[in-house]
Parts: sequence; structure tokens; C-alpha cells
Amino acid sequence: MSQTLAPRATAPAPDTGPTAKDVRRLKTLNMIFELRAFIALGVLIVVFGALSDSFLTVDNLITMTKHVAINAVLALGMLLVILKGGIDLSVGSIVGLSGIVCGELLGGIRLPGTETIAYPPVWVVVILAIAVGTFVGLVNGMLVTRFNVAPFIATLGMLYVARGTALLISGGSTYPDLGGNAALGNTGFSYIGNGRPLGLPFSIWVMVVLALLVAVLLTQAPFGRWLYATGGNERASELSGVPVRTVKLVVYMLSGACAAITGIIIASELTSAAPQAGETFELNAIAAVVIGGAALSGGRGNVRGTLVGAFVIGFLADGLVILGVSTFWQIFIKGAVIILAVMLDQGQQRFQRRGAAVAASVEAEHAPAGSPVDHPSGSDGPPSSSPGRPTRDEGSTHRS
Repeated sequence: MSQTLAPRATAPAPDTGPTAKDVRRLKTLNMIFELRAFIALGVLIVVFGALSDSFLTVDNLITMTKHVAINAVLALGMLLVILKGGIDLSVGSIVGLSGIVCGELLGGIRLPGTETIAYPPVWVVVILAIAVGTFVGLVNGMLVTRFNVAPFIATLGMLYVARGTALLISGGSTYPDLGGNAALGNTGFSYIGNGRPLGLPFSIWVMVVLALLVAVLLTQAPFGRWLYATGGNERASELSGVPVRTVKLVVYMLSGACAAITGIIIASELTSAAPQAGETFELNAIAAVVIGGAALSGGRGNVRGTLVGAFVIGFLADGLVILGVSTFWQIFIKGAVIILAVMLDQGQQRFQRRGAAVAASVEAEHAPAGSPVDHPSGSDGPPSSSPGRPTRDEGSTHRS
């Protein structure tokens, strides 16, 4: 009697899981994502430089950088708010309001109960205009922290309030000729927008100084650590003793101050102030921050990336103008760039989460037998980083 033997089942090949090579590949892709703003800026310079002989001239580069500085100053304030996980839609209106404040003060103030008209000096006008922008930011912060209004709604409402205030003060008209009169002691305002100390426009120096101050604030001061922690995980930061409400309040005030400085520069450059100034500027500022690698959810971003993002927006706009591209196409292209930047940001976050999981899995596989593995309580899977615990690398943080 013959016996039929069943074929021996072949054991499946063992699943080796992720390797160190996978970790290196994911780190490389993440580095490309991190440098996307620099890559985009390099591509713009090469393309526009090849298409136009005047694009890379020294005079044109200085002019474009002067334009970039206006958006960069605004974007630095927006960066602080976005690092916290918020948004500030009122900055464009603050730009217009601060310009109107300058125009009103430089035109003279009639003292109550008298026929005397006082003409404050330019430095007083600048301080008061910045104070007004800071106050609007304070109101934004109070709405968010004290009354728990969503940042989008709070700043959207203040967008209309600030713009309406500018229209009420000016009566809807423009303040022309803000150069002042030497006999009245209110001259020198135009130097802010048109002066060229050491051969560079004054606005570029303002951008450089503010960028250095914000970088020091984020990387050297305790406030920077609080801000990154709050953006990464607000609840955990609060339990750790971080003054979360104070951080929120301060970032909105600083954003308002930066918007006011932008409005002063624009009014000085044009030597006139219009209540409509700054419309849609908040979108350019948000675009610069996002293109620069900051996460809209908060906890990740730095000054370096924001400045590069501002240069991408500025060089793109000026390059299209030099090439004679239609204004309608310029708006279309700018919108497409913003959408692409957000998509890349989402892709970067996915790669970071995947990279963290792969790295943890590789580390667990290579751990000595019997060594403890740090799993979350109640979980038997691979360890994962806390989603709200930011890490820092040269001033930037990444959410695992």
C-alpha cells in the first residue's frame, strides 16, 4: 500500500522589517523637505536670471530686496503667532491703520479747547503708530486667551475693526505729502522708506535688525522655548509650568507691532497714507512663513526659513513683472505656490512621523536581548515620540 506524502510546507521568509538604510533614506527625504524654500529660491534665481538680463543686476537685486523687506517684517510677526499654533488675519489692516495714524499726527493735532495745533516730531509719531499696532495685537490676544475666541475668528473680526477705524479717522481719504515742514519740526519721515544708510535702503536694515532680534528671542531666550513648547503641545506645556496665556498674548502683540512697522515703512516710502493700504498683506505673510517650513499647526519654524520664504514670494512677484506676465497670471501663480507649499508641509509631517516610527523600530530590533524597551503605557507597539514634544535644531523644531 503506497502512502502519499504531503509536500513539506516552505517556511515564509522572515520579515526583516525596516533597516538602517530605510532610516537614512527617510532622513535624506526629510532634509530635502527642510530645504525646499532654499531650493525654490535657487530655481527662481536661475530661471529668471536666464530669461532676463536685468534680473541679476545689483540695482535690481537691491530693489527687489527692498520689496521683500516689507513682507519679511510682516512675516516675522506672523511666524511668532504660527509657532504658537494660531493665525493673525488682522495684520494687513494694522498696516493701513498705522499709516493713517502717521498721516493724522504729521498733519498736526489740534489741542482740545484751544486753537493751537501741535506737530509732534517724527520719532514720537513712529512710537505712537507702533503703540497702536501693538494695542490691536493686545486686543487679539485678549480675545484668544481671556474669552477663548478662536484665533481665526478673533483676528478676522479685528481685521474689519482696524480697517474701519482707519476709514473713520481718515474719512476714507488719503493723507498726501507726509514729508513734513522744517519750520514745524516734523520732517524726516520720508527717510524711513527712502533713506539709504551705508548704500542700502533703510527698510532692508529694519528687516535685518528685526530678524536678528526674533532669532535671538527664539533661540536664546526662555520665551522661545516656551513658544515652541506651547505650539507643540499646549496642555503639556501648561502642566509643565509654561505661562501659556502670557505667551499667546505677547506673540499677538509682537505681530501687531511688526505690522505697524510695515505700515510706517510703506507710508514713508510713498510719503502718503491710505486707509486701504495693506489689503491682502496677511496672505503674503502667511505664505512666506509656510513656504519657509513652518507648520500651521504650530511648534515648527524658524527665522531663516521665513526670510527665505519672503524672498521666494518677492522674487517670484518681481520676476514675473520683469518678464511682463499678466497681473491675472501673477495672482494665479502665487496662489498655486501657496497651495504647493502647504502640500509639501503635510508631506514633510508624514515623512517625519514615518521616520520616527522606522527609527524606533530599528532601535528596538538592535537592542540587546532582555534590555527594557520604552513603550508607552498600555501599548505593546513600537515607541513613538510624543506629538507635542518639540525638538530643536539650530533654531527650528520638528514635531515627531
